[in-house]
Amino acid sequence: MADGQTLPLDAPAIRALRAESPKTRARDFAAAHGLTEAALVAAHIGHGTVAIDATPDRLFPLIRDLGDVLALTRNESCVHERRGTYSDYRGGPHAAMVLDPEIDMRIFPSHWLHGFAVEETAADGTVKRSLQVFDAAGDAVHKVHLKPESDAAAFARLVDALRLPEQQAERSYEARKPVEPAKAAPDRAAALRADWDRMTDTHQFLKLVKAQKMNRLGAYRVAGAPYAVALEPRAVTETLTRAAEERVPVMIFVGNMGCIQIHGGPIERVVPMGPWINVMDPRFNLHLRSDHIAEVWCVNKPTRTGAAISIEAFDAEGGLILQIFGYRKDTPADAWNALAHSLPRLEAVPA
Repeated sequence: MADGQTLPLDAPAIRALRAESPKTRARDFAAAHGLTEAALVAAHIGHGTVAIDATPDRLFPLIRDLGDVLALTRNESCVHERRGTYSDYRGGPHAAMVLDPEIDMRIFPSHWLHGFAVEETAADGTVKRSLQVFDAAGDAVHKVHLKPESDAAAFARLVDALRLPEQQAERSYEARKPVEPAKAAPDRAAALRADWDRMTDTHQFLKLVKAQKMNRLGAYRVAGAPYAVALEPRAVTETLTRAAEERVPVMIFVGNMGCIQIHGGPIERVVPMGPWINVMDPRFNLHLRSDHIAEVWCVNKPTRTGAAISIEAFDAEGGLILQIFGYRKDTPADAWNALAHSLPRLEAVPA
């Protein structure tokens, strides 16, 4: 939707259409009707939905009081769901974190713009409560779903504390920013590799490649082995399957412009279902569209404590879908490194 355009449907029309298709996933329903997902949620303001302040420094201390909940972060190709408590929030205007042992997040507050508290009554009378935050384009940044064990009274207090003075359903959204395609500078390959060798922390990587006029995917294509090795697209499915079978603990990063959510530890049950590859564990679920994977790289970054080896998947536009690292906390890296280095390599490296 272009910046400043009015919605193609007004709020009552959206609610009426939604009532006819209550079981359709919100994201799919919105796309089918030319809406942003935020517009679909906003249309229900006054009908179970309240617009709230989405500023993380105000929101997260109150989310902590909800107790055990489901945290959900997604992008177009992957959904990351983790049960836990938001017990250790560390705020900031430009970047923030949640460092709970189960819910582990990196937060970029400038993208937390449209916030809603939602109460929906299911056909069986069950009340479902959630907090949903969207960016300037109306795309989901992060959602918190309450479970039966969660504190409903704390949810009510949160809504009272963060309710916005204006509760308008109609609002405008910016055009979605396109994904930056691979940005490579082959003439800078030697300088890139020299800087890469000097890394002592994985967090230095993006600044490093930007200095060389590249982005993440472009740098992988230019650096080549042993820094970055192209793998077959099926390598991600094999990574998840073998990590479960061989009991190799992993860290799985899934994010969007406003949020990165991380699972750290073992995975147990990997279930393929059509194009979806799913991790279906009691406290962690992952849903990955394997048919969206266009490139996979095994990446080796030096750190002070040894090599950080990751498996990273990208879509056809060059967008990062997910990253998988070995779980390094109190766990030797040998099993993960052996798994990563044994994955099927791609014969023809993308250019």
